[in-house]
Amino acid sequence: MTPGCISASTEADARTTEQASAYRNFDHLSIRSMLRVMNREDRSVARSVGRALPEVERLAEAIYRQMNAGGRLFYLGAGTSGRLGIVDASECPPTFGVESGRVVGLIAGGDAAIRKAVEFAEDQPDGGWNDLQAHHVGSGDVVVGLAASGTTPYVVGALAECRRRNIPTGCITCNQNSPLAAQADYPVVVVVGPEVISGSTRLKSGTAQKFVLNMLTTTVMVRLGYVRGNRMVHMQLSNNKLWDRGIRMLRQEYPITEAEARRLLNIHGSVDAVMRQLESQPPTGPNAPH
Repeated sequence: MTPGCISASTEADARTTEQASAYRNFDHLSIRSMLRVMNREDRSVARSVGRALPEVERLAEAIYRQMNAGGRLFYLGAGTSGRLGIVDASECPPTFGVESGRVVGLIAGGDAAIRKAVEFAEDQPDGGWNDLQAHHVGSGDVVVGLAASGTTPYVVGALAECRRRNIPTGCITCNQNSPLAAQADYPVVVVVGPEVISGSTRLKSGTAQKFVLNMLTTTVMVRLGYVRGNRMVHMQLSNNKLWDRGIRMLRQEYPITEAEARRLLNIHGSVDAVMRQLESQPPTGPNAPH
């Protein structure tokens, strides 16, 4: 297997995510001034993502094609990037009602790395592919590598192996001309510039990745039919807030009482199922056609 790219210091200096910001005296600022600086820098992230929208669209279309045919979406990353992928993947079942296992987040170092960094796990070029193999990844799936630097061996090595095996790949990175983007069929490159704290890609780079992840799963799940209008009609009714939301959805669409909406949700399990049931029934009452 091709080793991942471990950049030399000169190469690291050329990467935008590693360059020093203009705020060399950041540690001397007041808290108010630090907050203003960070807010000003964060406002630039949305513009950077906007410039990458054509790339995001191509990746979203590829993910939709694979998932619409029954495939799965895998996110693969290390550190902050890996955690962001796991967050997005874990939120898909409760938000959209998609089956568990259709969107999978993998992180270098395994689940233990979600809470605590696992030293050098990201430097293993075979690690990402080994983790994918444990899930029996195949050509019907799609793998999206997440690495702000675009050089993480765990991710680069996995995408290189996927390419050899004709498994579609994408990536989200924040550096131009990275090894990761070179291995991806559908690269998304969002250049946000140097971080306020130099090299701390949990800041603007992480925000940019989160923006793109939100876009990918939202647009794909809408296209797959998990949203009606702008409503999460397949959401899992896993707490009182979501039960209340489901009841409100039904009462906004149909002339039923709160008690009836709750009863129907208890029977059918989701807002969508109740809607389908109600729409399949002939209209009754004084306003029904004769």
